[in-house]
Parts: sequence; C-alpha cells; structure tokens
Amino acid sequence: MWTYKTPGIPDEQFVQSDRVPGPTKEEIRVLTISKARLGEGALVVDVGCGTGSLTVEAAFQVAPTGKVFAIDEYKEAVELTKSNVAKFALENIVQVINGKSPEAMRNLPQVNAVLVGGSRSLREVLCVSQEKLKKNGRIVVNAILLETAYTALDELKRLRFKDIEVVQVFVAKGKEVESGTMMLARNPITIISATKR
Repeated sequence: MWTYKTPGIPDEQFVQSDRVPGPTKEEIRVLTISKARLGEGALVVDVGCGTGSLTVEAAFQVAPTGKVFAIDEYKEAVELTKSNVAKFALENIVQVINGKSPEAMRNLPQVNAVLVGGSRSLREVLCVSQEKLKKNGRIVVNAILLETAYTALDELKRLRFKDIEVVQVFVAKGKEVESGTMMLARNPITIISATKR
C-alpha cells in the first residue's frame, strides 16, 4: 500500500500486462502530477489511462473529495486500470470509463485538469479538453513521439492556452551488475503543460 501523499509509486507496485503499455515511468508520473497542480477536491480526466498509473497518482492527490475519470478505448487497459485502482483502494475516487476519446469526455463535468497519455485523435481531444476545463484548469500531455509533441504544442497555441511549457525528460536508472552500477537509459519523454485562459 502507498501511504505517502507525494507521487512516485515504484513501477513494480502496479499490476502490469504485456498487452497494455506502461505503466508511465515513476519519474515521468512525478513530473506530470507536478505540472497538473492538483489539490484535494480537484476533478481530473486521464485520457488513455493504460495501466492506470497516472490515474492512481492523481487520485491520491485529489482524495478524499476529488474525482478522477480514467478513459481508455481498450478493454484490457480498462480492466488493468480497475485492478490498479482496487489494489490502491481508490474505487471511491476513480471512475473508469471504457470509451474512445474525445466522445467519452463529452458527458463529463467541468474539471480542474486533463492528463493526456495517449490518443489517436489528439487535436480533437485537446479541443474537448478546452471545453471541459475550468478557467485556469491545467492540461498535461506526455508525448513519446516527436510528432505527438509537435501536434500538442501547435494545437494548444491555436486554442490560445497560456503558460505553455515544454520539458523533455531523459531518465537513466541504475542497475547493479557484477562490476558496479550501470546506468540504463529510458525513452525520452516530452511533457507539454498549459493553462486554460
């Protein structure tokens, strides 16, 4: 059980599957939650929730009175997210939705933050996110591909978001080998965050 308010649950504590990418790596989750600027009582949407690692991290930040809406179009991802939500006893904070974004977002209430981890309809998701975000609400996009980062940046500018920030993160983790500690690089991630006017 995770007994801390700070984000950074070790990756190995999440239920994982070879059929669903993830979890979002620990260091990326820490930065993502930081950029989202969540607090108790906030409402959050996690688009493309995958294993649910960001959903779980966000739920700890908004508990006990907030809510996280975790959306994924793939049934395997939805089931995995539900498993991780149950493992961390967050069922009363998280609603898992099996649906394709942005359509699955349309009936949600106004929210304080949107986290976008994956979407094949990124421009449309960002447009609906702008509609769903409260004034000064935050959006955070995690991009593995350069094309995704470019599209997110271009669309956020077009939608007139403010305080747009781009951070590219390179993480290497130590692994013990016979002769010492070897640093193993993880994929670089571009984190784009912005605030709704």
